Amino acid sequence: MLELFGSGLFSLWLDMAGVKVKPLDALEALAWQTSPGLVVAPDPNPAGAKTVEQYFKDLVTGKLVAGNTIASQGIWIQSGPILMANHEGTKPMPAASLTKIATSLVSLKMLGGEHQFETLVSSRGAIQNGVLQGDLVITGGGDPLFVVQEAIALANTLHKMGIKEVKGNLIVVGNFAMNFQRNPTLAGEFFKKTLNHTTWSRDITLHYSIMPKGTPKPQLRIAGRVILATEPVASTTLLVRHRSLPLKQLINEMNVFSNNDMAEMLAEAVGGHTVVQATAAKLARVPESEIQLINGSGLGVDNRISPRAVCSMLMVLQREAVVNGMTIADLFPTSGIDHRGTMHSRHLPNATVMKTGTLRDVSALAGVVPTRDRGLVWFTIINRGPFVSSFRQEQDKLLQNLVKQLQLPQTVPTAIAPHSGIKNLPSLGAGDRNEVVFGG
Repeated sequence: MLELFGSGLFSLWLDMAGVKVKPLDALEALAWQTSPGLVVAPDPNPAGAKTVEQYFKDLVTGKLVAGNTIASQGIWIQSGPILMANHEGTKPMPAASLTKIATSLVSLKMLGGEHQFETLVSSRGAIQNGVLQGDLVITGGGDPLFVVQEAIALANTLHKMGIKEVKGNLIVVGNFAMNFQRNPTLAGEFFKKTLNHTTWSRDITLHYSIMPKGTPKPQLRIAGRVILATEPVASTTLLVRHRSLPLKQLINEMNVFSNNDMAEMLAEAVGGHTVVQATAAKLARVPESEIQLINGSGLGVDNRISPRAVCSMLMVLQREAVVNGMTIADLFPTSGIDHRGTMHSRHLPNATVMKTGTLRDVSALAGVVPTRDRGLVWFTIINRGPFVSSFRQEQDKLLQNLVKQLQLPQTVPTAIAPHSGIKNLPSLGAGDRNEVVFGG
């Protein structure tokens, strides 16, 4: 690192990035990277290049790739303004669920970390002796994590309001999904069944079992059918306004489990995949040709992103996370902290923040790893070929070998230290996110 300070390249990068620091603050400034994608010079330390060279040798030796498929493998490794390794780094490649990095970035930028989606429950008709004589109307607002627990809590809120039976229909309006079922009619059927514990399936009972002890079992019977309305329903009375978890926690949950339905709903919330593509490229300061999307989740090989663009988006996400009182570790799984979802069975250096991507013939890994000698090292690895499980092992080994040369820091840098309370998902179905409007 000292050779970078002495060369003047580091000062040049800081000036271009708009960062004014004292020399002793240089390492911390490098960790916070405020100018995504900007590369001033290649790394004079060969650690990155040698590690990648050995990585490709291992792929060929292990017969995971042949010489004529090396061009289908992409790598970009960068620390601050220094490019440590590059192989086909600006070539758009099938990125699988690395697409969710773009969706995370654009939704956080456009909506803000504290944004909550609203689901409205209204009545059409009089309420007499605990019976709604007309219809119950649920208006979806795009909540990507409206699940069984949320429906149970909502049913219990309606019960406390004195509504125990609905004589009419359940009318579904707007962008309503439940338990990742995005067909609004099917989601409505699921919602109706969940409101009445006497009709619960085994799956609903299992979800209920993990709710706080003592949570009442709802018994709200709806006599009529589930009807999908294409326009707002007239002559209704708003009963309850249900708010989702804050967006920052929705993004975390989406990335930890790489949930495709959540990703699609978040992309829809900001205008769809074309908006995600254009906005992500602009924020990452890369040509839009390096981010080519057909959806917001990554399903399909036609979602193509260059390794450089992935790293650049991650750097911007770090900056946006700070604006929202977080770090990037609050939005993605982190080794040594998370053990759920896609982090399971991975063997990554401590405190590595990562996102995986997997299709039948695609294995991708991207994120940031802290090092002693190079600060935060941003990386993207995209592999093509049928040996997905073996590719994962080689990706983990590449990062382990890189850290052996650059050394782990004694403590996790504050720049990527997760905040307590953000990664620990609050109880789903929390009643305090149900605002009683009618009679309140």
